[in-house]
Amino acid sequence: MKPQPESSTQEVLAGLVERVTFHNAENGFCVLRAKARGHRDLVTIVGHAATISAGEWITASGEWINDRTHGQQFKARFLKTSAPTSIDGIEKYLGSGMILGIGPVYAKKLVGAFREKVFDVIEAEPDRLREVTGIGPVRARRITDAWAEQKVVREIMVFLHEHGVGTARAVRIYKTYGADAVQVMTENPYRLARDIRGIGFKTADAIAMRLGIEKTALIRVRAGISFALTEAMDEGHCGLPTDQLIPLAGELLEVPPELIRTALGLELSEGTVIADRVGDTPCVFLAGLYRAERGIADRLMRLTNGRLPWPWIDLTRPCPGSSSGPAWSLPTAKRPRSAWHWFPRSW
Repeated sequence: MKPQPESSTQEVLAGLVERVTFHNAENGFCVLRAKARGHRDLVTIVGHAATISAGEWITASGEWINDRTHGQQFKARFLKTSAPTSIDGIEKYLGSGMILGIGPVYAKKLVGAFREKVFDVIEAEPDRLREVTGIGPVRARRITDAWAEQKVVREIMVFLHEHGVGTARAVRIYKTYGADAVQVMTENPYRLARDIRGIGFKTADAIAMRLGIEKTALIRVRAGISFALTEAMDEGHCGLPTDQLIPLAGELLEVPPELIRTALGLELSEGTVIADRVGDTPCVFLAGLYRAERGIADRLMRLTNGRLPWPWIDLTRPCPGSSSGPAWSLPTAKRPRSAWHWFPRSW
């Protein structure tokens, strides 16, 4: 059984990343060794970051845990990174491989040539990079392009943090939308609930409120219809009668029924939800669940109307080698435990 960490009070930790012990580029999970303010020895920090490198300055908020396997760690719920400002930190950062075209050798050369101004040179005066021995036009271009990409990532993460998105979710948002993450969230934060596993309507709604989106905004009400159907799904329903869906959505979203009907019409026209009848009752279904139900029904109909995978069994004919008894009769010891044993495994 995996040991459960013991948690203590939440606090803020700031310091310089000395070593990136582990970083998963897919989900951003990382294990860092950092020299933190107020701590004599290096501390271990676990959290999430879209990109991370030795030499970066980090500010982490979270709590100390005592893991029985790995010892004391700081578990960061938010992890903000920024470019280093000290000579030592700048050299470590540039030499970490984070900026394409710069390794430890060129990091030392660049810091020796430009000192603390090296980042300003890369961003504002990239032609000056060629003053460093060994850096030609191709390498200079590679360095400036990589620096611009890292800057975009940092700006996106700052934007997400400012609007209440935790670092783990922020990484998933960045991995999903890339450089368009800020634009997507600004235009329609409710897309997060639809596009990213683990982010539901309530999380997207909280982000939307921080962005200033009104409760009665149509993008919110439209997303809320799927939310109401999802709530019903948790109770075992694949859909809801329309006259139940509208009051349920109104109660969850705290908006008038007329607005729900308008939003429902738009959702139906785009195929996000599907209308059908169960008997004489008009109902609304989530599109994915509706297609799944139809697929199951079609499969059952094919099984019912299709040919059996075995020959017809004459129940009145005696078994071979037996003078009496029906064809299906078996010795007691060989009888199957249930009728389902007659059906092939593929069924």
